[in-house]
Amino acid sequence: MQLFYNPNITDLEKSFVFDKEESKHIIKVLRKKEGDILHVTNGLGFLFNTEIALASDSKCTVNILSFDKQEPSKYHLHLAVAPTKMNERYEWFLEKATEIGIQEITPIICDHSERKIIKTERFQKIIESAMKQSLHYYLPKLNEPIILKDFLKKEITGAKFIAHCEETNKNTLKSQIIQNQDTTLLIGPEGDFSNKEIELALNNDYIPISLGNTRLRTETAAIVACHSVVFANE
Repeated sequence: MQLFYNPNITDLEKSFVFDKEESKHIIKVLRKKEGDILHVTNGLGFLFNTEIALASDSKCTVNILSFDKQEPSKYHLHLAVAPTKMNERYEWFLEKATEIGIQEITPIICDHSERKIIKTERFQKIIESAMKQSLHYYLPKLNEPIILKDFLKKEITGAKFIAHCEETNKNTLKSQIIQNQDTTLLIGPEGDFSNKEIELALNNDYIPISLGNTRLRTETAAIVACHSVVFANE
């Protein structure tokens, strides 16, 4: 099944018109014609079965034949991950985490971050593309970048973890996961969190955890954490 994404389509409508850019892609690139069926999600759990009524490359119009809504996950996984020095590594993380089933992502700027300027427009497109490719009907929320100390001031419910490389007493993430519990997890930059940041996180009730016996890259650690939580909830 080929999945299209448009945040503006709702279950209150009988028909829908795609914007000019998407219409051109559907009609000119994909060569869809009147009568063809399109599967569309709005990223809010809905899957719309639609039929092309007007095959215009400027305003492709579809009739909504039926729709279903997928139940949301019973847990919320939020990864706050420091940007990587090489932008494509972070983009890889965004793509794979979306495929696996993350709900929320926040880029955090840390003391040791080498990349402090983030343009989220491209990140958003990568997440949307990965959602469509993996046939998810919920679009993960991508937040604007935030300095770690400011992120730690936010009121967050559920389990809160920090993965760092310091040699201290830490339990494995696997041993700490509780099914159907909201989880927020901090992943630091290539140079890890500073001691000051770790202390600040612990003072804000974040629990230190280990992701294994080897030292992982930022994006690898984030994927390991994402898969661990999702797998434990299946």
